[in-house]
Amino acid sequence: MSNSTEPQAQLDDALLDRLENLLDEPALDEAMRLDEIQGYLCAALSGPQPIPEDDRLIDILGSEEALDSDAGREAAEIINQFATALEAEMAAGEPPVLLLYPKNESEDSPSDYEPWCQAYLSAVDQAEEDWFEALENGNSEDAEDEMAYLDERLFPMMVLTGEAETAATEHGEEWPEGEERAEMENECEETLPQAVTDIYRFWLAKRGVGTIQRETPKVGRNDPCPCGSGKKFKQCCGN
Repeated sequence: MSNSTEPQAQLDDALLDRLENLLDEPALDEAMRLDEIQGYLCAALSGPQPIPEDDRLIDILGSEEALDSDAGREAAEIINQFATALEAEMAAGEPPVLLLYPKNESEDSPSDYEPWCQAYLSAVDQAEEDWFEALENGNSEDAEDEMAYLDERLFPMMVLTGEAETAATEHGEEWPEGEERAEMENECEETLPQAVTDIYRFWLAKRGVGTIQRETPKVGRNDPCPCGSGKKFKQCCGN
């Protein structure tokens, strides 16, 4: 495990090490990795409403049975402390120090951003209220600008998971290659921590306006787009 930058981590290193060890316990064999937990929490704490504590713990640890185990209960306590520290950091406008594993075991291996970003987007999918639908149904005069703002800050995750390239290809659009591609990916890696904090603070401000009520069934990012195009929602109207 490596930090992407040098500032102090959000949680005591000893607790992070203990959590990492607990995740290797047989009772938690379906649990997320530490990098995935951080990515998931950053999104679970954001959105129109945060994902409830019990729901996110079950998602992270893999099942209710895992949560009820001795290892699961201890891990849950640390995860809740981790969530509290992350939330305080993002609320203060500080970008989180990303906890990342290397892509391979070589000494000079670059950090692997993909699992972190996949976990973040997984939590976006798990949200009770679809993020973009919430803005569209919020009766805000600035809804279009807000959706563009959110889309722009989700772009690093979409690039680093390959979802942006897939969507571009399905729409018949060219995708950067070679040096141009490398530069774009590097920029996404650099801007990701601040984008995560910007998204959290955006939703924090929106919650202060009032609770957005769902009027239509939720459409997940991987569901067929309701426009009838035959594409996934994330690759069509939700893109």
